[in-house]
Amino acid sequence: MLLRNLLVPCLILLLAGCAGFGPRESVEGSGNSQDWATHKEQVSEIDGWQISGKIGIRAPQESGSGTLFWLQRQEYFDIRLSGPLGRGATRLTGRPDAVALEVAGQGRFEADSPEALVQSQLGWQLPVSNLLWWVRGLPAPDSRSRLSLDGQSRLAMLQQDGWDVEYLGYSEENGFALPARIKLSGRDLQITLVIKDWQPRQLGQ
Repeated sequence: MLLRNLLVPCLILLLAGCAGFGPRESVEGSGNSQDWATHKEQVSEIDGWQISGKIGIRAPQESGSGTLFWLQRQEYFDIRLSGPLGRGATRLTGRPDAVALEVAGQGRFEADSPEALVQSQLGWQLPVSNLLWWVRGLPAPDSRSRLSLDGQSRLAMLQQDGWDVEYLGYSEENGFALPARIKLSGRDLQITLVIKDWQPRQLGQ
């Protein structure tokens, strides 16, 4: 009887705790959910990379294309754009709570978040923090998402925070299946990323 009296409140607390962790992902499509979970766990271990490729941007009154270089070292990032929209070289560096933006011919600007800095200086409502996940083919963990999987249980389409992210191609790099072509649409912006070179790293191991 004493054991039962102890178990019942413990189970109630456990179930109450589990109820607080609602599912953040709604998964559909032809892929297998278990294979997706395995893929997501593997790719999540990538906490550093070097990417080079091309970027195309369409905004309400301007559009253009340029080159992209992205260096990620755990929380530190260094993202460089060259040529899009005739702005010349643009460089975004820092960590989640302290970032700097350098725009050729305009100077250096600082802010507490990359989203605020990009919007104030470039006029784009760009979810930079989410891009750290989306570029790996993963949903950002801090908000709800709707996923569609392809036949190999990777992301084919992602809807999150008012954005549609379409994965148009993957490449195999060091044993990881990583996005090679991504199309993002939202907030009056359309962005296409074509990744020519992926160099993933697992720095935390």
